[in-house]
Amino acid sequence: MTASTVPALRPLTLGQHQVWPPVVLAPMAGITNVGFRRLCREQGGGIYVCEMITTRALVERNPKTLRMIAFGDDENPRSLQLYGTDPEITAAAVRIVVERNLADHIDLNFGCPVPKVTRRGGGAALPWRRRLFARLVRAAVAAAAPSGVPVTVKMRKGIDDDHLTYVEAGLAAQEAGVAAVALHGRTASQRYSGTADWDAIATLKQALDVPVLGNGDIWEADDALRMVAHTGVDGVVIGRGCLGRPWLFADLEATFNGRLERRLPTLGEVAATMRRHAELLVDQFTAGARSPARGERDGCTDFRKHVAWYLKGFPVGGELRRSLAMIESLAQLDDLLGKLDPAEPFPVTALGQPRGRTNSPGKVSLPEGWLASRDDDTVPEGAEMDDSGG
Repeated sequence: MTASTVPALRPLTLGQHQVWPPVVLAPMAGITNVGFRRLCREQGGGIYVCEMITTRALVERNPKTLRMIAFGDDENPRSLQLYGTDPEITAAAVRIVVERNLADHIDLNFGCPVPKVTRRGGGAALPWRRRLFARLVRAAVAAAAPSGVPVTVKMRKGIDDDHLTYVEAGLAAQEAGVAAVALHGRTASQRYSGTADWDAIATLKQALDVPVLGNGDIWEADDALRMVAHTGVDGVVIGRGCLGRPWLFADLEATFNGRLERRLPTLGEVAATMRRHAELLVDQFTAGARSPARGERDGCTDFRKHVAWYLKGFPVGGELRRSLAMIESLAQLDDLLGKLDPAEPFPVTALGQPRGRTNSPGKVSLPEGWLASRDDDTVPEGAEMDDSGG
Protein backbone atom coordinates (compact mmCIF):
# COMPACT_ATOMS: atom_id res chain seq x y z
CA MET A 1 0.00 0.00 0.00
CA THR A 2 1.23 3.50 -0.77
CA ALA A 3 0.43 6.80 0.93
CA SER A 4 -1.48 7.93 -2.16
CA THR A 5 -4.07 5.17 -1.65
CA VAL A 6 -5.03 6.40 1.83
CA PRO A 7 -7.84 8.95 2.26
CA ALA A 8 -6.51 12.40 3.08
CA LEU A 9 -6.52 13.09 6.80
CA ARG A 10 -6.95 16.39 8.55
CA PRO A 11 -5.17 17.47 11.72
CA LEU A 12 -6.69 15.97 14.84
CA THR A 13 -8.67 18.66 16.65
CA LEU A 14 -8.62 18.52 20.45
CA GLY A 15 -10.27 21.68 21.69
CA GLN A 16 -8.07 24.55 20.55
CA HIS A 17 -5.21 22.21 19.65
CA GLN A 18 -4.52 21.03 16.12
CA VAL A 19 -2.39 17.88 16.18
CA TRP A 20 -0.43 16.85 13.11
CA PRO A 21 0.33 14.16 12.30
CA PRO A 22 -2.75 12.58 13.96
CA VAL A 23 -0.63 10.22 16.05
CA VAL A 24 -0.96 9.60 19.78
CA LEU A 25 1.56 7.89 22.03
CA ALA A 26 -0.45 5.73 24.42
CA PRO A 27 0.35 6.06 28.12
CA MET A 28 2.39 3.08 29.30
CA ALA A 29 3.27 2.49 32.94
CA GLY A 30 6.96 2.89 33.62
CA ILE A 31 7.61 3.89 30.00
CA THR A 32 6.06 7.18 28.90
CA ASN A 33 7.89 9.45 31.30
CA VAL A 34 9.40 12.83 30.41
CA GLY A 35 12.60 11.34 28.98
CA PHE A 36 10.92 8.80 26.72
CA ARG A 37 8.36 11.30 25.50
CA ARG A 38 11.05 13.77 24.55
CA LEU A 39 12.97 11.06 22.70
CA CYS A 40 9.84 10.25 20.70
CA ARG A 41 9.02 13.91 20.04
CA GLU A 42 12.51 14.38 18.63
CA GLN A 43 11.57 11.82 15.98
CA GLY A 44 8.20 13.18 14.84
CA GLY A 45 5.06 15.10 15.67
CA GLY A 46 1.92 13.99 17.46
CA ILE A 47 0.55 14.03 20.98
CA TYR A 48 2.49 12.27 23.71
CA VAL A 49 0.61 11.17 26.81
CA CYS A 50 2.27 10.86 30.21
CA GLU A 51 1.89 7.82 32.46
CA MET A 52 -1.57 7.15 33.86
CA ILE A 53 -2.53 9.20 36.92
CA THR A 54 -5.17 7.93 39.34
CA THR A 55 -7.79 10.47 40.34
CA ARG A 56 -7.77 9.58 44.03
CA ALA A 57 -3.99 9.91 44.26
CA LEU A 58 -4.18 13.32 42.61
CA VAL A 59 -6.98 14.56 44.85
CA GLU A 60 -5.08 13.36 47.92
CA ARG A 61 -1.90 15.09 46.66
CA ASN A 62 0.11 11.88 46.66
CA PRO A 63 3.78 12.98 46.33
CA LYS A 64 4.73 10.26 43.84
CA THR A 65 1.74 11.10 41.69
CA LEU A 66 2.49 14.81 41.72
CA ARG A 67 6.06 14.07 40.62
CA MET A 68 4.75 11.99 37.72
CA ILE A 69 2.78 14.94 36.35
CA ALA A 70 5.83 16.41 34.70
CA PHE A 71 6.27 17.83 31.21
CA GLY A 72 9.10 19.29 29.20
CA ASP A 73 9.11 23.05 28.67
CA ASP A 74 8.40 22.54 24.95
CA GLU A 75 5.65 19.91 25.25
CA ASN A 76 2.51 21.21 23.60
CA PRO A 77 -0.12 20.12 24.18
CA ARG A 78 0.62 18.56 27.55
CA SER A 79 -1.44 15.39 27.65
CA LEU A 80 -2.43 13.54 30.83
CA GLN A 81 -4.44 10.35 31.30
CA LEU A 82 -6.63 9.91 34.38
CA TYR A 83 -7.95 6.68 35.81
CA GLY A 84 -10.96 6.82 38.09
CA THR A 85 -14.22 5.09 38.95
CA ASP A 86 -16.00 7.68 41.07
CA PRO A 87 -17.58 10.60 39.17
CA GLU A 88 -17.17 13.02 42.09
CA ILE A 89 -13.50 12.17 42.67
CA THR A 90 -12.85 12.29 38.94
CA ALA A 91 -14.44 15.74 38.70
CA ALA A 92 -12.35 16.93 41.64
CA ALA A 93 -9.18 15.62 39.97
CA VAL A 94 -10.04 17.34 36.69
CA ARG A 95 -10.63 20.61 38.54
CA ILE A 96 -7.16 20.30 40.09
CA VAL A 97 -5.65 19.75 36.64
CA VAL A 98 -7.32 22.77 35.10
CA GLU A 99 -7.05 25.14 38.08
CA ARG A 100 -3.34 24.41 38.53
CA ASN A 101 -2.73 24.34 34.77
CA LEU A 102 -1.19 20.88 34.96
CA ALA A 103 -2.16 19.76 31.44
CA ASP A 104 -3.79 20.92 28.20
CA HIS A 105 -5.62 17.67 27.42
CA ILE A 106 -7.18 14.99 29.62
CA ASP A 107 -7.77 11.40 28.54
CA LEU A 108 -9.91 9.02 30.60
CA ASN A 109 -8.77 5.41 30.91
CA PHE A 110 -11.43 2.78 30.25
CA GLY A 111 -9.12 0.32 28.53
CA CYS A 112 -6.87 -1.16 31.20
CA PRO A 113 -7.31 -4.99 31.34
CA VAL A 114 -5.05 -5.60 34.35
CA PRO A 115 -6.76 -7.81 36.98
CA LYS A 116 -6.01 -5.47 39.89
CA VAL A 117 -8.00 -2.81 38.00
CA THR A 118 -10.88 -4.82 36.55
CA ARG A 119 -11.57 -6.75 39.75
CA ARG A 120 -12.44 -3.39 41.28
CA GLY A 121 -14.73 -2.52 38.38
CA GLY A 122 -12.31 -0.06 36.79
CA GLY A 123 -10.59 0.23 33.43
CA ALA A 124 -12.07 -1.96 30.71
CA ALA A 125 -14.71 -3.30 33.11
CA LEU A 126 -16.36 0.03 33.88
CA PRO A 127 -18.24 0.72 30.59
CA TRP A 128 -20.38 -2.34 31.31
CA ARG A 129 -22.06 -0.25 34.00
CA ARG A 130 -23.33 2.18 31.40
CA ARG A 131 -25.00 4.68 33.73
CA LEU A 132 -21.89 4.94 35.90
CA PHE A 133 -19.72 5.31 32.80
CA ALA A 134 -21.88 8.09 31.38
CA ARG A 135 -22.04 9.87 34.72
CA LEU A 136 -18.27 9.76 35.13
CA VAL A 137 -17.54 11.08 31.64
CA ARG A 138 -20.12 13.86 32.01
CA ALA A 139 -18.56 14.88 35.33
CA ALA A 140 -15.08 15.07 33.83
CA VAL A 141 -16.21 17.05 30.78
CA ALA A 142 -18.20 19.49 32.92
CA ALA A 143 -15.25 20.07 35.24
CA ALA A 144 -12.91 20.75 32.33
CA ALA A 145 -15.30 22.84 30.24
CA PRO A 146 -14.79 26.26 31.91
CA SER A 147 -11.08 26.16 31.06
CA GLY A 148 -11.53 24.79 27.55
CA VAL A 149 -9.41 21.70 28.28
CA PRO A 150 -10.61 18.89 25.97
CA VAL A 151 -11.46 15.47 27.41
CA THR A 152 -11.16 12.23 25.46
CA VAL A 153 -11.73 8.59 26.35
CA LYS A 154 -9.74 5.45 25.54
CA MET A 155 -11.47 2.09 25.80
CA ARG A 156 -11.57 -1.52 24.65
CA LYS A 157 -14.31 -3.41 22.81
CA GLY A 158 -15.72 -4.71 26.07
CA ILE A 159 -15.14 -7.28 28.77
CA ASP A 160 -15.26 -10.24 26.38
CA ASP A 161 -17.06 -11.20 23.19
CA ASP A 162 -20.27 -11.82 25.12
CA HIS A 163 -20.15 -8.45 26.86
CA LEU A 164 -19.27 -5.84 24.24
CA THR A 165 -19.74 -2.18 25.11
CA TYR A 166 -17.73 -0.09 22.68
CA VAL A 167 -20.48 1.34 20.45
CA GLU A 168 -22.85 2.17 23.29
CA ALA A 169 -20.00 3.62 25.37
CA GLY A 170 -18.73 5.63 22.41
CA LEU A 171 -22.14 7.16 21.83
CA ALA A 172 -22.50 7.96 25.54
CA ALA A 173 -19.08 9.61 25.59
CA GLN A 174 -19.96 11.63 22.50
CA GLU A 175 -23.20 12.78 24.10
CA ALA A 176 -21.26 13.76 27.22
CA GLY A 177 -19.14 16.11 25.13
CA VAL A 178 -15.78 14.39 24.64
CA ALA A 179 -13.44 15.64 21.94
CA ALA A 180 -12.52 12.18 20.62
CA VAL A 181 -12.78 8.46 21.35
CA ALA A 182 -9.92 5.96 21.01
CA LEU A 183 -10.63 2.25 20.67
CA HIS A 184 -8.19 -0.59 21.24
CA GLY A 185 -9.60 -3.37 19.08
CA ARG A 186 -9.38 -6.05 21.75
CA THR A 187 -11.56 -7.08 24.67
CA ALA A 188 -10.30 -7.13 28.23
CA SER A 189 -10.27 -10.92 28.13
CA GLN A 190 -7.88 -10.87 25.16
CA ARG A 191 -5.41 -8.72 27.13
CA TYR A 192 -2.56 -8.37 24.58
CA SER A 193 -3.06 -11.67 22.78
CA GLY A 194 -4.44 -12.48 19.37
CA THR A 195 -5.19 -9.91 16.69
CA ALA A 196 -6.76 -6.50 17.13
CA ASP A 197 -10.24 -6.25 15.59
CA TRP A 198 -10.00 -3.40 13.11
CA ASP A 199 -13.54 -4.12 11.91
CA ALA A 200 -14.78 -3.05 15.35
CA ILE A 201 -12.82 0.18 15.03
CA ALA A 202 -14.48 0.78 11.64
CA THR A 203 -17.89 0.12 13.19
CA LEU A 204 -17.26 2.69 15.90
CA LYS A 205 -16.05 5.23 13.35
CA GLN A 206 -19.30 4.81 11.42
CA ALA A 207 -21.36 5.25 14.60
CA LEU A 208 -19.77 8.47 15.89
CA ASP A 209 -19.48 12.05 14.71
CA VAL A 210 -16.52 12.95 16.95
CA PRO A 211 -13.04 11.86 15.84
CA VAL A 212 -12.23 8.19 16.39
CA LEU A 213 -8.68 6.94 16.92
CA GLY A 214 -7.61 3.36 16.26
CA ASN A 215 -5.30 1.37 18.51
CA GLY A 216 -3.93 -2.13 18.19
CA ASP A 217 -1.29 -3.95 16.11
CA ILE A 218 0.40 -0.91 14.61
CA TRP A 219 3.96 -2.17 14.49
CA GLU A 220 5.09 -0.27 11.39
CA ALA A 221 4.05 2.93 9.64
CA ASP A 222 2.53 0.82 6.88
CA ASP A 223 0.22 -0.72 9.49
CA ALA A 224 -1.07 2.78 10.25
CA LEU A 225 -1.78 3.27 6.55
CA ARG A 226 -3.70 0.01 6.43
CA MET A 227 -5.69 0.87 9.54
CA VAL A 228 -6.73 4.25 8.17
CA ALA A 229 -7.71 2.72 4.85
CA HIS A 230 -9.60 -0.15 6.51
CA THR A 231 -11.41 1.79 9.22
CA GLY A 232 -11.56 5.43 8.15
CA VAL A 233 -10.23 6.55 11.54
CA ASP A 234 -9.11 10.11 12.16
CA GLY A 235 -5.81 9.08 13.71
CA VAL A 236 -3.88 6.26 15.34
CA VAL A 237 -2.70 5.42 18.85
CA ILE A 238 0.74 3.83 19.23
CA GLY A 239 1.59 1.62 22.20
CA ARG A 240 3.94 -1.35 22.16
CA GLY A 241 5.04 -0.73 18.56
CA CYS A 242 7.41 2.06 19.59
CA LEU A 243 9.18 0.13 22.36
CA GLY A 244 12.84 0.10 21.43
CA ARG A 245 11.88 1.86 18.20
CA PRO A 246 11.14 5.55 18.87
CA TRP A 247 11.97 6.27 15.23
CA LEU A 248 8.57 4.77 14.42
CA PHE A 249 7.26 8.30 14.98
CA ALA A 250 9.56 9.58 12.23
CA ASP A 251 8.15 6.94 9.90
CA LEU A 252 4.59 7.86 10.88
CA GLU A 253 5.19 11.55 10.24
CA ALA A 254 6.60 10.72 6.82
CA THR A 255 3.64 8.44 6.13
CA PHE A 256 0.98 10.99 6.99
CA ASN A 257 2.82 13.60 4.92
CA GLY A 258 2.67 11.31 1.91
CA ARG A 259 6.31 10.21 1.92
CA LEU A 260 7.35 6.57 1.67
CA GLU A 261 10.68 6.83 3.49
CA ARG A 262 11.20 4.36 6.31
CA ARG A 263 14.06 4.19 8.78
CA LEU A 264 16.07 0.98 9.01
CA PRO A 265 18.85 2.08 11.36
CA THR A 266 22.12 0.22 11.62
CA LEU A 267 23.17 -1.10 15.00
CA GLY A 268 25.44 1.92 15.35
CA GLU A 269 22.48 4.25 14.85
CA VAL A 270 20.42 2.24 17.31
CA ALA A 271 23.27 2.51 19.82
CA ALA A 272 23.24 6.30 19.41
CA THR A 273 19.49 6.33 20.08
CA MET A 274 19.99 4.15 23.16
CA ARG A 275 22.62 6.59 24.44
CA ARG A 276 20.30 9.54 23.86
CA HIS A 277 17.46 7.76 25.65
CA ALA A 278 19.62 6.99 28.67
CA GLU A 279 20.94 10.56 28.75
CA LEU A 280 17.40 11.97 28.76
CA LEU A 281 16.39 9.65 31.60
CA VAL A 282 19.44 10.67 33.60
CA ASP A 283 18.55 14.33 33.07
CA GLN A 284 15.00 13.61 34.23
CA PHE A 285 15.98 11.70 37.35
CA THR A 286 18.82 14.06 38.25
CA ALA A 287 16.38 16.99 38.31
CA GLY A 288 14.58 15.46 41.30
CA ALA A 289 17.48 13.64 42.96
CA ARG A 290 19.44 14.49 46.08
CA SER A 291 22.68 14.23 44.12
CA PRO A 292 23.78 13.95 40.48
CA ALA A 293 25.23 10.50 41.19
CA ARG A 294 21.89 9.25 42.48
CA GLY A 295 20.10 10.75 39.48
CA GLU A 296 22.47 9.07 37.06
CA ARG A 297 22.07 5.71 38.77
CA ASP A 298 18.27 5.97 38.85
CA GLY A 299 18.12 7.08 35.21
CA CYS A 300 20.32 4.20 34.09
CA THR A 301 18.27 1.77 36.15
CA ASP A 302 15.10 3.01 34.45
CA PHE A 303 16.75 2.58 31.06
CA ARG A 304 17.58 -1.10 31.62
CA LYS A 305 14.09 -2.34 30.70
CA HIS A 306 14.48 -0.88 27.20
CA VAL A 307 17.67 -2.76 26.26
CA ALA A 308 16.01 -5.96 25.03
CA TRP A 309 13.53 -3.98 22.92
CA TYR A 310 16.26 -1.96 21.22
CA LEU A 311 18.36 -5.04 20.44
CA LYS A 312 15.51 -7.30 19.30
CA GLY A 313 16.59 -9.18 16.19
CA PHE A 314 20.19 -7.98 16.22
CA PRO A 315 22.96 -10.62 16.58
CA VAL A 316 24.20 -9.45 19.98
CA GLY A 317 25.59 -12.00 22.41
CA GLY A 318 23.77 -12.89 25.59
CA GLU A 319 26.56 -11.75 27.91
CA LEU A 320 26.68 -8.29 26.32
CA ARG A 321 22.90 -8.03 26.47
CA ARG A 322 22.92 -8.94 30.16
CA SER A 323 25.64 -6.41 30.90
CA LEU A 324 23.76 -3.65 29.10
CA ALA A 325 20.67 -4.51 31.17
CA MET A 326 22.64 -4.00 34.39
CA ILE A 327 24.26 -0.60 33.80
CA GLU A 328 24.55 1.91 36.62
CA SER A 329 26.26 4.80 34.80
CA LEU A 330 26.50 6.43 31.40
CA ALA A 331 30.20 5.58 31.33
CA GLN A 332 29.34 1.90 31.64
CA LEU A 333 26.79 2.26 28.88
CA ASP A 334 29.29 3.99 26.59
CA ASP A 335 31.83 1.23 27.15
CA LEU A 336 29.34 -1.53 26.38
CA LEU A 337 27.80 0.20 23.37
CA GLY A 338 31.32 0.49 21.99
CA LYS A 339 31.44 -3.30 21.79
CA LEU A 340 28.56 -3.42 19.30
CA ASP A 341 29.21 -3.69 15.56
CA PRO A 342 28.01 -0.29 14.28
CA ALA A 343 27.76 -1.56 10.68
CA GLU A 344 25.33 -4.37 11.50
CA PRO A 345 22.22 -3.77 9.35
CA PHE A 346 18.75 -3.56 10.80
CA PRO A 347 17.15 -7.02 11.10
CA VAL A 348 14.29 -6.75 8.61
CA THR A 349 12.93 -10.07 9.88
CA ALA A 350 11.89 -8.19 13.04
CA LEU A 351 9.66 -5.81 11.10
CA GLY A 352 5.97 -6.26 11.83
CA GLN A 353 6.64 -8.44 14.85
CA PRO A 354 4.90 -7.81 18.20
CA ARG A 355 6.92 -5.97 20.79
CA GLY A 356 6.51 -5.54 24.53
CA ARG A 357 4.24 -7.67 26.62
CA THR A 358 2.24 -10.50 25.11
CA ASN A 359 0.08 -12.90 27.07
CA SER A 360 -2.71 -15.40 26.79
CA PRO A 361 -6.40 -14.57 26.90
CA GLY A 362 -8.16 -15.29 30.15
CA LYS A 363 -11.24 -14.74 32.21
CA VAL A 364 -11.58 -11.15 33.38
CA SER A 365 -11.52 -10.57 37.13
CA LEU A 366 -14.64 -8.61 38.09
CA PRO A 367 -16.39 -7.53 41.31
CA GLU A 368 -18.96 -10.02 42.51
CA GLY A 369 -22.25 -9.55 40.66
CA TRP A 370 -20.74 -7.03 38.24
CA LEU A 371 -22.45 -8.47 35.17
CA ALA A 372 -25.87 -8.77 36.82
CA SER A 373 -27.00 -5.20 36.14
CA ARG A 374 -25.92 -2.74 33.50
CA ASP A 375 -27.84 0.13 35.04
CA ASP A 376 -26.41 0.03 38.55
CA ASP A 377 -24.43 3.25 38.87
CA THR A 378 -23.10 2.58 42.35
CA VAL A 379 -19.38 3.23 42.61
CA PRO A 380 -17.65 -0.11 43.30
CA GLU A 381 -16.39 -0.40 46.86
CA GLY A 382 -12.60 -0.03 47.02
CA ALA A 383 -12.38 0.75 43.31
CA GLU A 384 -10.41 3.98 43.64
CA MET A 385 -6.66 3.32 43.55
CA ASP A 386 -4.19 5.38 45.52
CA ASP A 387 -1.15 4.81 43.29
CA SER A 388 -0.48 6.05 39.78
CA GLY A 389 1.26 4.57 36.77
CA GLY A 390 -0.73 1.39 36.23
